Amino acid sequence: MVLTKRLFLASAFAAVSTPVSTGLMAQAWPAKSIRMIVPLAPGATADIVARLFADELGKALGQTIVVDNRGGADGVIARMARMVNSAVSDTMREAGVLREAFLGVGVGAPGPLDREQGIVLVAPNLNWHNIPLRDRMTELTGLPAALDNDANCATYGEWWVGAARGARNVIGMTIGTGIGGGIILDGRLYHGSSDVAGEIGHTTINQTGRRCGCGNYGCLEAYASGTAIAERAREALSFDQQSILPEFVDGDVSQITAATVYAAAAQNDAVAIEIVRDTARFLGTGIANLLNVFNPDCVVIAGGVTQAGEALFVPLRQEVRRRAFKPAVDACRIVPGTLPGTAGVVGAVATFIAQHTGRPPA
Repeated sequence: MVLTKRLFLASAFAAVSTPVSTGLMAQAWPAKSIRMIVPLAPGATADIVARLFADELGKALGQTIVVDNRGGADGVIARMARMVNSAVSDTMREAGVLREAFLGVGVGAPGPLDREQGIVLVAPNLNWHNIPLRDRMTELTGLPAALDNDANCATYGEWWVGAARGARNVIGMTIGTGIGGGIILDGRLYHGSSDVAGEIGHTTINQTGRRCGCGNYGCLEAYASGTAIAERAREALSFDQQSILPEFVDGDVSQITAATVYAAAAQNDAVAIEIVRDTARFLGTGIANLLNVFNPDCVVIAGGVTQAGEALFVPLRQEVRRRAFKPAVDACRIVPGTLPGTAGVVGAVATFIAQHTGRPPA
């Protein structure tokens, strides 16, 4: 990505989700084995599939294929670094620039971080603890790196070139498996005293409510995340409510997702419509609290929940207007994100600029 005559490279954490990458082509090394790198520990589902594939591919090519497991953080980081180095090489060749033109790598990672030290303190879904991600990326790419929370990066991306462009005070919400958030005050990301500001999904909307994955009760995430939407749909069906939801999953209600609910709502399914409306009210309550505290001029909502469109945003805005102070509501736009799938990458670039220049990107 060329920006103001300088090249920045963003490496988004989501980009490392592909479980298997292949190594060398047999034709180039007829006397050597082929190595297939699996960035997971032996015995994982992806590892088992890779080994089955390696056996069949080896027979077809007449070559020995060795499965090389690189599980845990080292394997994932190595894959990220290879992607970065490949992108650098491709850009040098296609754009005719020298390696010195690349200023660094921006990385967005889940979980609580120590930004000053560049460490991922905890990433439960990856089983990571105290991983020096920033320094490892620098070691493997030879480029300076900047690290920030993935939801912060997504919010920064939308502020820089997306739906919140031109705003000074922004609340960003990323709604998927969980609910993440980012806060921008006067054009700068707000991290708080210990880098955990923006955990919007774990604000409480019902103190005796549903159990959240964090262990608390009544968190916004326990009601309005994609996971929670699917759970609430299955609960509704357990009471024998009439719905076309099972038709979308061949009768296996365990396969219902938030996307299933949105699709059924679009076909005027009463159960799905009520779930979407309730989701809007839950989100509206949480956003109203944020408006009363931060008084932003824009709230950006990103993630799969935006697939519901105006069926979600109309009642959501109504709930915010009902609960928040009128001056706060009048000053704020509540909009869907405009950078689906890329907000975190763009925001990682912005994070690198901010951390290495001491000022927000222009």
